[in-house]
Amino acid sequence: MSLESSVADTAGVGELLTNARFELMPFESFDEEITYLPEDATIAITTSPQLGIERTVERSEQAAAAGFDVSPHIAARYVTDRDHLDDIAGRLVDAGITDVFVPGGDREEPAGEFESAYDLLAALDDLGYDFAEVGITGYPEGHAFIDEQTLADSMQQKLPFATYVVTQLCYDPEAIVDWVETLRERGVDLPVEVGIPGVMKYQRLLKISQKVGVGDSVKFLQKTTGIVGFVKQLVGSRGTYTPDDLVDGLAPYATDDAYGISGLHIYTFNETADTEEWRRGRLS
Repeated sequence: MSLESSVADTAGVGELLTNARFELMPFESFDEEITYLPEDATIAITTSPQLGIERTVERSEQAAAAGFDVSPHIAARYVTDRDHLDDIAGRLVDAGITDVFVPGGDREEPAGEFESAYDLLAALDDLGYDFAEVGITGYPEGHAFIDEQTLADSMQQKLPFATYVVTQLCYDPEAIVDWVETLRERGVDLPVEVGIPGVMKYQRLLKISQKVGVGDSVKFLQKTTGIVGFVKQLVGSRGTYTPDDLVDGLAPYATDDAYGISGLHIYTFNETADTEEWRRGRLS
């Protein structure tokens, strides 16, 4: 590697890790988890299949009151109707929250009238809410049940409401870069936050992925490193995953405006202490 490329890659790592947001689940450990994060951290708070969207709103109000920038997940399939959406959005505005992330949600059957993220985004617009930042989902490795054309059409439909894209968990930097290039070729110019896992034991990564609805272990591995790659990493890492290879693979593109990678979206699975220690270590 040349000195020039080495310097560029170092700058890219700094860019990615400085502009990172931390995704937390609204479980009991939430109170402790946020104490490990920087005071100016941006926290994304998921909608839990077990706890529902009310807990997401409560945790978002709590984190905003503590001074964090907050991006709650308003998962469409967990919202019952427009009155429910109006109540949720109103509470977020009252809490000073200006950024929301709108996925479809992983419920098989919607709780009410919103089948998709687009349905909820359109309703939010009709109700007169205008959040400064609105995130939508991207799938670098595709979706297990939705074909590529449908995913592309869905994103196109949501673009008028969105200001950024967050990618689903992916361990392959080449797949992410290829997907971003395809996005740009289609004329989509929204900033992209790349979703990566935080630092954690491999076995915990698998268990948590099952609990939060990623799927069973085999499906999870198929969506990420693949079984062979997973075993190699497991043996080589003494059982703990760190996203160094992923970050290093993305670094050369992080400072290239053509790619529009705005930073990392770290899926911490509520393992913030180890993840933040790793992040600070890489930055130093």
